[in-house]
Amino acid sequence: MIIIIDYGVGNIGSISSMLGKIGVEFSVGCSPAEIAAADKLILPGVGHYDKAVSELRSRELLAPLHQAVLEQKKKVLGICLGAQLLGHSSEEGQLPGLGWIDMEVKRFSNPNVRVPHMGWNMVDPKKAVLFGDEPEQRFYFVHSYYMACKDEGDILATSHYGDPFTCAVQHDNIFGVQFHPEKSHRFGLNLLKKFADV
Repeated sequence: MIIIIDYGVGNIGSISSMLGKIGVEFSVGCSPAEIAAADKLILPGVGHYDKAVSELRSRELLAPLHQAVLEQKKKVLGICLGAQLLGHSSEEGQLPGLGWIDMEVKRFSNPNVRVPHMGWNMVDPKKAVLFGDEPEQRFYFVHSYYMACKDEGDILATSHYGDPFTCAVQHDNIFGVQFHPEKSHRFGLNLLKKFADV
């Protein structure tokens, strides 16, 4: 059972639709009990960094998430802002993130590109775990900030927008993707299926 964590800032409907298409068992949850009952977790996110952290705090989800992911080693997939929350901090806000991956979130600073980065972009996987070996995979992005890993071993995939940037991360059972698989048609469908199977 995959639980999509509904904490008020996620694209729940589109993710649910994609999981339904691949035929995996899932539910939408927003309580510690539902997190505890899950086999895997999806942490979505759209909007402002501090708002997302505040919502997790106000719903008392931080401790159950830490227990599920760090102690019970349940696999989790952060999507877009949900992926950024996996790190220590973000230049967008002041509050600390979950701290599960040794990274910080930075704003695009190249003056030759328009921010936010919006649209389809090629992704270069560094590991096959969520991507397989299909060439020329394209995903849909909407973001002004990107993940900067301290350990190159945590980089799962990169993309390019003015400069190369990390667009997917993994550390043990923890996965994060900056793009929106739920808006990325067959490539997103395949990625979510691989997460369900991993």
